[in-house]
Amino acid sequence: MFITLIATIAIIFLVLTSNSAKIKGSIGELKVNAHLNVIGSEYIFLHDIMIRNSKGTTSQIDHIVLSEQGIFVIETKNYKGWIFGNEKSEYWTQVLFKKKYQFRNPVKQNWSHIYALKTLLTDFPHAKYYPIIVFAGSAILKKIESSVPVIYDTVLNRTIKNYSTEKCLSSEEVLQIKNCLQSAEIYERASRKKHVQNIQYKMTERQVHWRRK
Repeated sequence: MFITLIATIAIIFLVLTSNSAKIKGSIGELKVNAHLNVIGSEYIFLHDIMIRNSKGTTSQIDHIVLSEQGIFVIETKNYKGWIFGNEKSEYWTQVLFKKKYQFRNPVKQNWSHIYALKTLLTDFPHAKYYPIIVFAGSAILKKIESSVPVIYDTVLNRTIKNYSTEKCLSSEEVLQIKNCLQSAEIYERASRKKHVQNIQYKMTERQVHWRRK
């Protein structure tokens, strides 16, 4: 039993100290899940949904919150350091220990998710979409220029509840949208792996193009 306990602690330590972007991303998403679990029964939330848009490309959405007020599309980031970004820029900047790192603009990333959702949910043209960018790590948002909310995970539920009071969907439509998303969701591991590979390839292409400018 003692050996099992030591092994468990070692695994937790490795997870928490890992530099793997995938593991860090998963931890951030779990933190957001914890908040959404207590948001209230009038909301339905889905996690890690992969769908295909009308052009045949896939979108992997961290969190979708459904309500009679509309559809909240959440992109989650788990970073440390200072974060700088503009919604029109190709990349945002992370400053960590005086070093600068670039990552894809999460606002643009989230708008692509909303486009995919709109092409799928054509039976609900009156639905309103609300993009939200959530930072779930210890990062400090220093200079963010964005009309889209870029917030810390601790204020996510409050942001959703205060975002809109006007209803655009019925309770029946909310359930229909949930069923539609779950029916369209891609579960196959091969498809999800290919999606990640495509993102990595596109990121490399963008970085090469960006440096040549």
